[in-house]
Amino acid sequence: MEITKEIKERIVAAITSDRENYPSDNKHAVALGISASVYNAVKKGAWERQVSDAGWVGMARRLGVELRREMEWKAAKTPTYNFVTAQLRMCQESGVSAILCDIPNIGKTFTARQYVKTHKNAIYVDCSQVKTKRKMVRKIAKEFGVTSMGSYYDVYEDLVAYMKTLDMPLVVLDEAGDLQYEAFLELKALWNATERCCGWYMMGADGLKAKIDRNVEGMKVGYAEMLSRFGGGFSRVTPEDGKERVKFLKAQAAIVAKVNAPQGSDVMKIVNGSGGGLRRVYTEIEKLRRAVGDALAPDSASTGAEDGGPAAKLQGTVAECR
Repeated sequence: MEITKEIKERIVAAITSDRENYPSDNKHAVALGISASVYNAVKKGAWERQVSDAGWVGMARRLGVELRREMEWKAAKTPTYNFVTAQLRMCQESGVSAILCDIPNIGKTFTARQYVKTHKNAIYVDCSQVKTKRKMVRKIAKEFGVTSMGSYYDVYEDLVAYMKTLDMPLVVLDEAGDLQYEAFLELKALWNATERCCGWYMMGADGLKAKIDRNVEGMKVGYAEMLSRFGGGFSRVTPEDGKERVKFLKAQAAIVAKVNAPQGSDVMKIVNGSGGGLRRVYTEIEKLRRAVGDALAPDSASTGAEDGGPAAKLQGTVAECR
């Protein structure tokens, strides 16, 4: 597809916002995968013949900019959003580590991505895309703005040295269950090398917990040590009881729908159509917006907690989760 001027403007706006999370233009350029000279040209608005379409696409992917216009989506402060945000903040500010294992489609990834966008020295890694230890370490290095080219040994050493200079860095490892065994061992090594100077947060579905538990019980080298370094246990947000979980998910869906649906929408109809899954909530709201033509401004004045709605009903559930 053609990378239009409007798309480039949105990417540049995202670059400007993301720059606040890096100590220098050079580090930010490395994280974006472009040279310092090209970065400087883009920064000055000299786009013509400086960046290829492939380069624009790469930066858009890195920054989470949609190449096609998507509907505006606001972060709703659901129990999952509040819980994960609080844990990420704790890990970053205290230099500790934790693991979150919970069912899919509750907003874990969305929350983590939102957090790293607004917190300096915090990076997000989708482990399903970097399953081997080499790809994982090079990805972490690139996200921090450390050159990821050259020998693996040099990249690893440069990454560790740089992380030790940062003020409260945080590494979020999503879809961690996809990592190969060698990558898990390398995570233990990275943790050892950055102990007390870097926070680590691992996320995954229930399969991640099963994988770690199985290997700990089987005494596979490295797993017990790694689990110990990541807090020795697993956090979760959703209730264990099936009926309570359904109530929880539907209440979360109502909070998200109220923030993002067009004014006047039947929130409970959206919730029932979604079954409590947040991806389905997005789809249902997208249908509504298409039906009315132009997107309508979401009602962001309330998240449902103030009017005795679903959010208020979740207060006890959230307390139990914590």
